[in-house]
Amino acid sequence: MILPKTNDSKTIKKPLILIPTGARVLSDIHYQLLAKKYSDPIVRFSDCVPLLVPTCYGYAQLEQYLDLADGVYLSGASTNIVPSLYGEENQTPNVLQDPDRDYFDAQLIPAALERGLPFLGICRGHQELNISRGGTLHQKVHEVPNMMDHREKDSTAPNEIQYGPHHDVKLVPNTWFEKSLGVSEFWVNSLHGQGIKTLGKGLAPLAHAPDGLVEAMYCTDVKQFTLGMQWHPEWLTHENPLWIKIYEMFGDACRDFRESHRSHQV
Repeated sequence: MILPKTNDSKTIKKPLILIPTGARVLSDIHYQLLAKKYSDPIVRFSDCVPLLVPTCYGYAQLEQYLDLADGVYLSGASTNIVPSLYGEENQTPNVLQDPDRDYFDAQLIPAALERGLPFLGICRGHQELNISRGGTLHQKVHEVPNMMDHREKDSTAPNEIQYGPHHDVKLVPNTWFEKSLGVSEFWVNSLHGQGIKTLGKGLAPLAHAPDGLVEAMYCTDVKQFTLGMQWHPEWLTHENPLWIKIYEMFGDACRDFRESHRSHQV
């Protein structure tokens, strides 16, 4: 069997997107995992190459990873962020944590932003961006007075129910996000128990839930594309033109970075 040629000197090299993995223990075996649903839109709509990075070995080689990257993408996960990173005691001991990813990403985010790398954070990644800049989280949004329950209604239901429309979000008027998407509000899914309490330094909201929770944000003090979203645009991306547009914008920003920083490389 002759395999097709996949790379030669004439092949246009696509941007490499650094994606940290998360810890999972199955049958007493430790894994580093990323759900395929997260990388699919990076390949299909951002038109980039995912570079999965294990977080279990620490961040001593972080700069070496970043030397390869043209963008950073932080996915969601079923684990909560270690609350000591934002100065609180753990109020959700029944929910798994992933300290290796937390400590890795806490170093990764500022280092990546300093290099000018485009950034996209989904759900947990959205929260990690906030914490990396000194922000805090509600550990149980559903127990905060006047806040909605943002958790999935039935965790045992099929995915199409869990990831179905949950509530609307209103975009902050006259922001680049509203102008790029061409809409002022839309409905999103919602599968999170935690959410932003106070915004970190240099972060500004781009969208809010009906209860005021920050659903999207960006960094105002860097020039490159940055975006954090509390919902899951990776779910059935191909059926939602807005989600496609978001991943396309991220991919375009990563291509611009690669062209401006690696055009001299063979």
